[in-house]
This record gives sequence, structure tokens and C-alpha cells, in this order.
Amino acid sequence: MTALNKMDLLGLLQEHGAVVHGHFALASGLHSPVYVQTAMVLQYPHVAQRIAKALVGKFSGDIDVVIAPTVVSAVLGQEVARAKKCRAIFTERVQGMMALRRDFRIERGERALVVQDVLTTGRLTAEIVFLAQAYGAKVVGVGGIVDRSVAGLNLSVPVRTLIAYPLQVYSPDSCPQCADGVPVKDASKNPSLGAAEGE
Repeated sequence: MTALNKMDLLGLLQEHGAVVHGHFALASGLHSPVYVQTAMVLQYPHVAQRIAKALVGKFSGDIDVVIAPTVVSAVLGQEVARAKKCRAIFTERVQGMMALRRDFRIERGERALVVQDVLTTGRLTAEIVFLAQAYGAKVVGVGGIVDRSVAGLNLSVPVRTLIAYPLQVYSPDSCPQCADGVPVKDASKNPSLGAAEGE
């Protein structure tokens, strides 16, 4: 299988309907005319494996555990862990906080890689980095498919993504589609769009 370059990845996202146009409220609270639904691509294991291998190429060295914060990211995390020959776990929200459940553990001193499909504000990802560090892990970085951030990601560890795809985002009070009365879809709660893209 050939290496995956930025144009290949963008083509895969578009070909599989992962770039959706409309009026969306993201999990961050921001509004956007474009939503990136990577689950549309990751539902194909051979494509997910190809994407994961490209991401693994950005992180040399051993990894003990890959941590994913969402259901979609768990699919990616599994493939990244397969390539790195390590464990893959995911977090879940418990009483408003991201936590480990299902007897997942992070041991002190383990080298952890946080994997997120789409990053916009980095808020959710920062929570996972903090959680892993609270367990005593060394977080070697954050890997992602798409970096949608417009102001950069303020994370305490290296962030490496396969493509930068900064898209227009607006606060609800400055959103032109809201001003035009275009109905908004809550992308963080719409089952047809998936989970919390935009954090």
C-alpha cells in the first residue's frame, strides 16, 4: 500500500462523504458551515489501518498505551496500537469528567499517546492529557487525523496531525448562518453525525 499524503487523505475524506456541509453547532459551542465526520472513512478497516500507519510514522519510539477520548477515536486508537504493538484504551465521561472505566488502567511511567480524530479547540484532548499525566504516565504526544484549529492548540505535549484543515468557525452571536435564520444541527448530539467533533 502506498504512503498516504495530504491530498490522498483529503480525497479519502471527500470520497467517503466525511466532509459535510450545512450549519453545525460543534461540541466546543462554536458554529461551522462544515463538519468533518471521520467515522465515514474509519468504518472501512483497511482505510483506517492506512490512516493509522501514516499517523504512527509521526511518532518514533516505543508506546505502551494509546488513549482515545471518543468512540470514533477508539477505532483509530485500536489501529494505531496495532501498528505500535501496544494496548489501546478509551475514556468515557463520568459525572462531567473524562475517566477510565471498564477496568482500564494507566500505570505510572508508561509512555502514552493520545489519539483524536479531529481537533478544533483541543479542550477535550487537554482533558485526556491531564488524566494520563495524573496517573503518572509520560504523554509523548497527541496524534490526530485533522487539525481544524484556527488559533493553534494550546497543549503541553507535541501535537502531530495528518492534515491541517482550518475551517470557518463562529461564536453563535457572530454566526452569519444564524443571522440568516438557517436552522442549526447540533453535531455533538446528532446520532447521524456522530460524537463530539470540534473539541
